[in-house]
Amino acid sequence: MSLNIPSVKVPRVVIIGGGFAGLELANELGNKAFQTVILDRNNHHQFQPLMYQVATAGLEPSSIAFPFRKIFQKFRHFHYRMVSVLKIFPEKKRLLTDNGEIYYDYLVIATGAGNNFFGNANIEKYAMPMKSISEALALRNTIFQRFENALTSEEETEKQANLNFAIVGGGPTGVEIAGALAEMKNAVLPKDYPEMDFTKMRIIIIQGDDRLLSAMSPKSSEKADLYLKELGVEILYNTRVTDYDGASVTFNNHDSIATKTLIWAAGVIGNRIAGLNEAVYGPGGRIFVNEFNQCAAHESIFVIGDVANVQGDELYPNGHPQMAQPAIQQGKLLAKNLVRLQNNEAMKPFKYKNLGNMATIGRNKAVVELPNSKFQGFFAWLVWLVVHLRSIIGVKNRFIILLNWIWNYFTYNLSLRLIIRSKDKSL
Repeated sequence: MSLNIPSVKVPRVVIIGGGFAGLELANELGNKAFQTVILDRNNHHQFQPLMYQVATAGLEPSSIAFPFRKIFQKFRHFHYRMVSVLKIFPEKKRLLTDNGEIYYDYLVIATGAGNNFFGNANIEKYAMPMKSISEALALRNTIFQRFENALTSEEETEKQANLNFAIVGGGPTGVEIAGALAEMKNAVLPKDYPEMDFTKMRIIIIQGDDRLLSAMSPKSSEKADLYLKELGVEILYNTRVTDYDGASVTFNNHDSIATKTLIWAAGVIGNRIAGLNEAVYGPGGRIFVNEFNQCAAHESIFVIGDVANVQGDELYPNGHPQMAQPAIQQGKLLAKNLVRLQNNEAMKPFKYKNLGNMATIGRNKAVVELPNSKFQGFFAWLVWLVVHLRSIIGVKNRFIILLNWIWNYFTYNLSLRLIIRSKDKSL
């Protein structure tokens, strides 16, 4: 069974994954002399940097997602199929999916990275990750269900366990969701639940290192620490989670905290596909590729984005940061290199241009590091807003997000505090 994609006389580029890397590559190939095929389990691109705002009722899911078919409807030789890729057959230049097979002339693996639970089955079972819109919605349901449960709990220990929110990981995701929860605690939830004492609500970041935002400067880490503590967030440094049973989280120092909600933002691992030699995988499940993002063992296979470990960049010997900008830059260059290959020209090596890092810790509070400057506070927060708004696909989505931000800023009224269960599941 095939995926019913017409054969054409131009080379076929099959892209596995429609994240930042795959999306940029497909967009750059555009109407060039290629047939471009995106294979993804979702029919839309997800803007992960704002996923935490969906989880905390600040944004609608549809405002950070955009359908592939809408994005690429102007391209003549573009095709999308909603499938899961099961196995690659490099020698045959074919892929096996859950809905049939497809051949390729060039294969681009842009599968991104998933949650890394470090082999702990209990944490994987009970913790709440936030790598997709469905996971963000599940977390939103869980957060608000906890308040409902706390309100009706007669046992004080049970009530407190519902009001304790533990966040594992002090990177941008962990810091941003902690700040959002703290603002809800201080300005929103007391209005919704006047019977409850929200001074008892605890938001705890569990960080394995000795500072937050370890990829940024110590000054930015200190500011993030200050901002979060001003909001009432507790931070446990040099602490690692060893187990979680859905009711209590245990640390490496044998301490524990009773909590019904453990939010996992502690690391990622590359999403694997069967068929490649095990030797191509490096630390974190990332695939070793040369400076052209080309898999050494298979010249027709390229790897971009979070799952790529690009060799040959002396500034990043262990691979580039697993963020949007490296993925976008790799996708853009690979499109040009594929054209060069077709024209029998030499490919150009990838060199990452670091455009900076940033994180927000609630309204008027952010830390920003650009190549030539570092700043914090209100101006940094404005820069964060502008950068993220510009990165959203679609004018309508940008307008909706801007309107939500303005409304929430002046009213503290998050209008999306809904618990929406699937028909056959309950919390």
